Amino acid sequence: MSHKPLPPITFVPVRERPARRLTQLFAGLALYGFSLSLMVRAALGVNPWSVLYEGLEKHTPLSFGTISGVIGAAVLLAWIPLRQRPTFGTFANILVLAFASDAGLALIPVPATLAVRAALLLGGVLLNGFSVAVYVGARLGPGPRDGIMTGTAARTGRSIRSIRTTMELCVLAAGWLLGGGVGVGTVMYSLAVGPITQFFMPRFAYRG
Repeated sequence: MSHKPLPPITFVPVRERPARRLTQLFAGLALYGFSLSLMVRAALGVNPWSVLYEGLEKHTPLSFGTISGVIGAAVLLAWIPLRQRPTFGTFANILVLAFASDAGLALIPVPATLAVRAALLLGGVLLNGFSVAVYVGARLGPGPRDGIMTGTAARTGRSIRSIRTTMELCVLAAGWLLGGGVGVGTVMYSLAVGPITQFFMPRFAYRG
């Protein structure tokens, strides 16, 4: 079976088809934030970045949110050798994810059974990979962490799948070594989000 080729996913100015692309960007970001809420409510393991924040929280006087901001700033510095620049989508990522995650946690009740928790976990992982393809595919600029993924793909020619999976596993290992909590959902997310994003990206990447 032939696969749909992946078009460029570099930044395209907002003025080009803004209604279509802004809608895609904000829809993808909102879904991403909601997917994080699903995984939190499942209580079967958070994503690797949250594991890292929890681990660092045990070794510093900083709060979870402060650590998240510091890591985000550090990740943006890592964009420099990859020749990536923050754009509208980068800053929208920070703001929309925070709002959508809180809204999701307010709307989703704490599940009473393991079966429901497992369903929430599976849905959260699938929705997360899908939503990354949607908002990155709008080509209005990736979020801080996604910029490393897209920048490395552009510089090395490697697939989104392999880069994303490698990145998530490295972050997971660092968080676990620092004492962050790891569950079956964490491992599932680390292994599955890259392939899911790779599958959906050609279907949502704006081609101009």
